[in-house]
Amino acid sequence: MILKILLLIVFFAVMIGVGLYSRKTATNVNGFVLGGRSVGPWLTAFAYGTSYFSAVVFIGYAGQFGWKYGLSSTWVGLGNAFIGSLLAWVLMGRRTRVMTHHLDAKTMPEFFGKRYDSKALRIIASSIAFVFLIPYTASVYKGLSTLFGLAFNIDYRVCVIVMALLTALYVILGGYMATAINDFIQGIIMLVGICAVIVAVLNGKGGFLSAVQQLSEIPVDPANTVPALQNMKGPFVSFFGPDPLNLLGVVILTSLGTWGLPQMVGKFYAIKNEKAVKTGTIVSTFFAVVIAGGCYFLGGFGRLFNVPEIYAANGKIMFDSIVPQMLSTLPDLLIGIVVVLVLSASMSTLSSLVLTSSSTLTLDVIKETFAKNLDEKKTVLTMRILVVFFILISVIIALNPPTFIAQLMGISWGALAGAFLAPFLYGLFWKNTSKASVWACFVFGVGITVLNIFLKFLNPINCGAVAMLGGLVVVPLISIITPKLKKEFTDEIFSCYDEKVQVTKKTVIIEEGDYETEKK
Repeated sequence: MILKILLLIVFFAVMIGVGLYSRKTATNVNGFVLGGRSVGPWLTAFAYGTSYFSAVVFIGYAGQFGWKYGLSSTWVGLGNAFIGSLLAWVLMGRRTRVMTHHLDAKTMPEFFGKRYDSKALRIIASSIAFVFLIPYTASVYKGLSTLFGLAFNIDYRVCVIVMALLTALYVILGGYMATAINDFIQGIIMLVGICAVIVAVLNGKGGFLSAVQQLSEIPVDPANTVPALQNMKGPFVSFFGPDPLNLLGVVILTSLGTWGLPQMVGKFYAIKNEKAVKTGTIVSTFFAVVIAGGCYFLGGFGRLFNVPEIYAANGKIMFDSIVPQMLSTLPDLLIGIVVVLVLSASMSTLSSLVLTSSSTLTLDVIKETFAKNLDEKKTVLTMRILVVFFILISVIIALNPPTFIAQLMGISWGALAGAFLAPFLYGLFWKNTSKASVWACFVFGVGITVLNIFLKFLNPINCGAVAMLGGLVVVPLISIITPKLKKEFTDEIFSCYDEKVQVTKKTVIIEEGDYETEKK
């Protein structure tokens, strides 16, 4: 216990120290929200990865989907790596940085307002972001509850409050730069921790081959399987598992969703230079392969820990208890490392959510409506106050957390990415995206998510996937039949991509004849 407490004390001391160190970069709006757009490649890559993965993935998603799909749940982690990280960086990284800098947009709602020439779009987008980031924040807190009970045997509420206070402290002190540096430190802890945990858990079951053999002997549950696959042999070690279609829905929600989440896309705004794009693409993809792939791979062995402790009094499985139960047999030192690992993942995500919420509410609502003359110092102060406000709301929800983690996150991601993904993506690439199509996508993404909460026509995961994919169809269809923005307006916005820059030969090779012509 002393060792585990010492690990926590050192961890918290480093986090606060980074906040103090970063104070000098958070004196104005650009510095507080984007780190002055001067964040290097490694910090940007780790900030993206650590904001992506939290206790939600490690405790909630790995447990629930590992139980349902077995080792095929590893596809979710690989989808996160190659769609949610690699493809997101390749398609959106450079273009987002160039256009948001050209528009001087610091938040996603501000991008919508300036790209589509609509103040109302900006305010509504900010409201959607603020409202639907709250359940995601609550899901992050909830992911820590059973783990802290296992490691320290202390009240979960105490853990939530302490973590919230510490997160608020370093975000208020250092803004985006503090979160980026802390994300890098926390990312290193996560990489080392997940590898150690996988090895230890599998060794506890006789090694990898023995664990796979045991898992292959577990029969499929007919109630939760595609009828055609009910007689499948060894379903939980098969390539696509016992329910490939629902597995695909999870891959889409958790991978494609990052393209439309304000706290994720915001990392691209702060990119420093071209090197940061290239390095960030490689590093964040590697990070996602190890962390997401590792978490879901570990969760795939969850059925080997089918013990009474994971069942509620009514006989239903408590999915959020599966991974903590897997860890309960580990040595104290490893449990201490796991606690720091999950804390690292959670605090990095929390800091990103808190910063995104406070900045968008300040810049896109307060400053755009009833406090237009707010100067730099007062704007930064307002954001710091709202950091406290947002954390307070999320703590209140977290102290009485509803439903399973996966369902909370499905609601949040479904509404946010369903509303924002398509308008943002098309806005970067297609001049003819209309203002009406953005409104239609906002209504569709939020509408289908909210209706599903009450009518329950789809599970929250599949509903989120439908909201995202549907938006990609809604925007071009509505754009075709509704008035376009003025050509002069869109031409000026897209002119940023045509600006010429000089580069060195180590970056671009040209033919000798062309080079001689250039010199003349």
